[in-house]
Amino acid sequence: MLDLRPTCEQCDKKLPPESKEAMICTYECTFCADCVQNILENVCPNCGGGFVPRPVRPVLAWRKGVSLSHQPASTKKIFKPVDPAKHKLYAAKIKAIPPNER
Repeated sequence: MLDLRPTCEQCDKKLPPESKEAMICTYECTFCADCVQNILENVCPNCGGGFVPRPVRPVLAWRKGVSLSHQPASTKKIFKPVDPAKHKLYAAKIKAIPPNER
């Protein structure tokens, strides 16, 4: 089950379950779109992968037992901001490689 984390790991911006600004990598590292674009340069600081928009879990159970009320979003905050200068050096090595080829 996808872990819908409540905040951006970089800037701590709130990212509620319905947020269209939440971006995730394959390991579910969660950042806001602004940090992904302007600081991380679409390079996850944890795994080196790229980001995609986080899906929105349905609020209503259109099928029995499947909804945000049945599988609530996480309340566990992960706040591990990167040093922008160090990340820029890290990202420079791999950002030109498409995420599906990293």
